[in-house]
Amino acid sequence: MSATEATTELLTRPKRADARRNYEKVLAAAREAFAEGGEATSLEEIARRAGVGIGTLYRHFPSRQALLEALYVNEVDELSRSAHELDEADPWEALNGWFERLIAYLATKRALAAELTNYLDPDAPVFQSCRASLFAAGEPLLRRAQEAGMVRGDVDFSDVLHMVAGISKNTASDPKQIERILRVALDGLRYSAGS
Repeated sequence: MSATEATTELLTRPKRADARRNYEKVLAAAREAFAEGGEATSLEEIARRAGVGIGTLYRHFPSRQALLEALYVNEVDELSRSAHELDEADPWEALNGWFERLIAYLATKRALAAELTNYLDPDAPVFQSCRASLFAAGEPLLRRAQEAGMVRGDVDFSDVLHMVAGISKNTASDPKQIERILRVALDGLRYSAGS
């Protein structure tokens, strides 16, 4: 069984309530720990933060790679699902709100993706599947804002995703400055009579 197949099998949520709670606690602790400590984060630290023993962590995630893949997929799934929560919102507010969530996700993703590339090829099925999920969530929001005349028609989702990801990778700046630069860039998408 490949690592990706094993991860897919692991992503099936445990059925017992206590096992499900522990699974979720480990993922939440891992999300927080990787966002703070990046690749230096130990599995023991994650288990401690989750309030479970290391054996419980390994029961759900038999390797560091399995935990990283599960967390990465879970983060993308949550972000993708959040796009549907914005279906009824004003088209610009929906797009802008989803990109705010994307920006928060990218902070965690940077550490996860960097470490996952130690285990997986950048074109591995898990990465391809996650990219497809992001596009399926974000493209309709962009298209709806464009159709409403609120966003420039000469950009596609790939352009915007690359712009946001590129800006969020800037580690030399203050996080508040990066957020401001992202705001300016996203505001540049808005349609104006002169464009």
